[in-house]
Amino acid sequence: MASRMIALAAATAALLAGPAKAEESWTMTTTWPSSLELIEMDKHFVELANKLTKGELTIEFFEGGSLVPSGEVFGAVESGTIQAGGDWPGYWAGRDAAFSALATTPSLFNAVDYVNWIQQWGGAELYNEIYGQFGMVYLPYAVTNNESGFRTNEPIRNLDDLQGKRLRLSGLEQGRLLERLGGNQVSMAGGEIYQSLERGVIDGAEFSTPNVDWSGGFQQVTKYWATPGWHQSASVFGVMINKASWDALTPETQEKLKIAADASLLWSLAFTEKRATEAYAQFDDAVEINRYDDETLTKIQEMANEVIVETACENPNSAKVYLSMVEYLGDYAQWRDASAPFNLGRTPNGPDVAALRDCVK
Repeated sequence: MASRMIALAAATAALLAGPAKAEESWTMTTTWPSSLELIEMDKHFVELANKLTKGELTIEFFEGGSLVPSGEVFGAVESGTIQAGGDWPGYWAGRDAAFSALATTPSLFNAVDYVNWIQQWGGAELYNEIYGQFGMVYLPYAVTNNESGFRTNEPIRNLDDLQGKRLRLSGLEQGRLLERLGGNQVSMAGGEIYQSLERGVIDGAEFSTPNVDWSGGFQQVTKYWATPGWHQSASVFGVMINKASWDALTPETQEKLKIAADASLLWSLAFTEKRATEAYAQFDDAVEINRYDDETLTKIQEMANEVIVETACENPNSAKVYLSMVEYLGDYAQWRDASAPFNLGRTPNGPDVAALRDCVK
């Protein structure tokens, strides 16, 4: 009798609890092919997310280009053709110029600045405001610090050496800045850079951090490397999630994905810096490395500030993003400068915050 009562109680409890929620299954791709090390950041997030959401969600991951062309990942997520896509926001600047600043900045943020801003100074909300206009949720899950700089077959040591050079460079603000400095922007996909350098179609190129550039084989077709990469002082990567797919998850599963993204963000900082350090040593044996002097970098900073304000004032979303960034720098500056030389990076002499506020009004 007692056993029958226990069984009846268990059955009643199960009925009251309702049917168990079926495990969700997502398809995710990325903008990166397996040949580029950037894909490791996507893989790390997916691996961690699948561990944390076991029994609730399974993400099946495909390398870039295997499901849709890299340039169509945004549209595939937006339409719900796939549930998620790893990206670098700057690829979508043609849809909204604000995506450019969400991806990188010319001579402004370093990787720690992006992490601080995203986590504690309102950056995460702005990513979701901009991506939300396209029916998506966004979780930033990786950063890289300063990009390599230009790889050429003639040395670039100062601004005079930039004059007239046809250089592969991505980014709206970056292109405008290069033009003001005397160079000429050439836009092309990352997969076209190697052959273009080899054939002399361009005079030089930038792409990513030293380890990614090494995996691209650029040391085989160039002799010189100009550093630092003032055009992209840091970069952010993350996952676009279709809003309907996100809403279909339980709040608990959503929270686990946020935890996976936050954990990956911190991991990526150490991982990419370690790999960049290793690749720098490899490049040092393969090419001549030249660093711009401080006077040149100061001039570049001044012109970058002008370009940032100009670009921000052309687009309300860009203005909102850049204003938030520069206000963060001002807010953080007092403590960061007081803690020097043990601080987390420089306080840049950045754009005029009053001019950016005028653009937002």
